Amino acid sequence: MTENKNAKNVLGDELTSCCTSPMTGFYRNGRCDTGPQDRGAHVVCAQVTEEFLSYSKAKGNDLVTPIPEFGFAGLKPGDCWCLCAARWQEAFEDGVAPRVRLSATHERALDYITLDDLMKYALDIN
Repeated sequence: MTENKNAKNVLGDELTSCCTSPMTGFYRNGRCDTGPQDRGAHVVCAQVTEEFLSYSKAKGNDLVTPIPEFGFAGLKPGDCWCLCAARWQEAFEDGVAPRVRLSATHERALDYITLDDLMKYALDIN
């Protein structure tokens, strides 16, 4: 599976693209699509910050350092990226969660995060 045209976002609408530069998503299709292979549930479309990138690196997930052999240039503040729902929730609880695009956040995020909490960090609501 690389894209589910019927995938829904957390608002119940069609899932939109998160980011194609850098190319994000578990399937590297620009969307926060998920499936059985995605054990980390990379379903939250977030706009990363310096604070979050430092936090993630301290937790063992370095999103900044390039990995050319995987075509990964490393993220910089302002980039959008499909984050693991559990990591976003952890960052939220620790006060460093990045803002999210609800229209591009897969409904599966609601298995880990409340819609109210996501809406507090929404980039695309009002």
